[in-house]
Amino acid sequence: MTTMTETSARFREFKMPDVGEGLTEAEILKWFVQPGDTVTDGQVVCEVETAKAAVELPIPFDGVVHELRFPEGTTVDVGQVIIAIDVAPGSGDAPAPAAAAPAQEPAAEPEAEAEPKGRTPVLVGYGVAESSTKRRPRKGASAAPEAAAVAAAVQAELNGHAAPAAPAAPAAPAAAVPAQGGRPLAKPPVRKLAKDLGIDLATVVPTGKDGIITREDVHAAAAPAAAPAAAPAPAPAAVAPAVAEAPAVVSDSARETRIPVKGVRKAIAQAMVGSAFTAPHVTEFITVDVTRTMKLVAELKEDKDMAGVRINPLLVIAKALLVAIKRNPEVNAAWDEANQEIVQKHYVNLGIAAATPRGLIVPNIKDAHDKTLPQLAAALGELVTTARDGKTSPAAMAGGTVTITNVGVFGVDTGTPILNSGESAILAVGAIKLQPWVHKGKVKPRQVTTLALSFDHRLVDGELGSKVLADVAAILEQPKRLITWA
Repeated sequence: MTTMTETSARFREFKMPDVGEGLTEAEILKWFVQPGDTVTDGQVVCEVETAKAAVELPIPFDGVVHELRFPEGTTVDVGQVIIAIDVAPGSGDAPAPAAAAPAQEPAAEPEAEAEPKGRTPVLVGYGVAESSTKRRPRKGASAAPEAAAVAAAVQAELNGHAAPAAPAAPAAPAAAVPAQGGRPLAKPPVRKLAKDLGIDLATVVPTGKDGIITREDVHAAAAPAAAPAAAPAPAPAAVAPAVAEAPAVVSDSARETRIPVKGVRKAIAQAMVGSAFTAPHVTEFITVDVTRTMKLVAELKEDKDMAGVRINPLLVIAKALLVAIKRNPEVNAAWDEANQEIVQKHYVNLGIAAATPRGLIVPNIKDAHDKTLPQLAAALGELVTTARDGKTSPAAMAGGTVTITNVGVFGVDTGTPILNSGESAILAVGAIKLQPWVHKGKVKPRQVTTLALSFDHRLVDGELGSKVLADVAAILEQPKRLITWA
């Protein structure tokens, strides 16, 4: 897809590219440049979030930023112009940025807050599937001053019949309808909230700075709408119960926080629902003594050949799963619904689930089956570091075949993980704890954990799933099997 256009010999436009396979939209998380800044070919100008990951976008030419078409927090369709660059600054008077009216509509909205920078992902959870979401059309603003006046009057009544609230009602229509085509001013999350509650923003009385509609304004507009439904008679006497209950209704905005579901989190939700109700899940459990595995981990940390790489129990567990798949290759498959075929995979792209501030993602180690233990350790370390920095690319999350999710880092014993879309199995690893265990005929304190394997019963029957789980457990109990079985 072409991502830039020329409006003249002087000005060039950069469009939102498809940074993944078949993505239709992305949210602008942060601009790194402002109008007037000088940019060079390859310089990152913004960070966007797709349904798969956060991605930095470089500009493909030199020049001076003329205009940013969308503020931070705006969801933009692929192919829309997001920035205009003056590639010949100083050659004449530049047209006003407002000239790009159609694409600049969201610029009437105030900038949304940028996402917090602190990121401390840990290994856990599930991944994302390719999204087919489409951008929802925005509601057109409709002038309804009478409705706004009524809403303001009822709101004043609900606010404890305070006298100062009454004068604000006449000014509401003028503040609610800005000069730009009669479109009320509100941030994207507030617009989403109004849509969910069925509130027309044109009828909402704004209390924010410069006539901006806030969340509280939307909740306030929703409260009077609920009151008549509770009172069958429109007589004035019916208002009394609503006034008495008003504190509970108004306090909802302080007692609840509504978070828009979008980007990675939205894709996760869609993928998990699709997986849970498409693939018939079966989960099996096994509790195993991993004392010898923990000793091996300690020894590997002292091995000079493993210097500089991350060594932890997950490394041995990952290698154990790869050996189990080698012994039971039928488990590494996918279901082709269109052709009604089972697709056997002769490679293993091993997914490692990670929790990030934007949601759960599953980057995978490509061709993990071919890697030695030091190579696997290095790949795991790189994967975790990239996820922690929020730099995981869509390509790194595509093509997974089997996944590991380490819920044990939270002290959880085990769980019933949901399959990633298109994969046949997912292994959950519980916390490793010192427990009493019968060892060589005597009860001794041993390092014990519980494993859970979920698999697609269309592809994997009970016998095959049990063999894979039993093989993983046997290796963790006797790590020397990594040599004899590999």
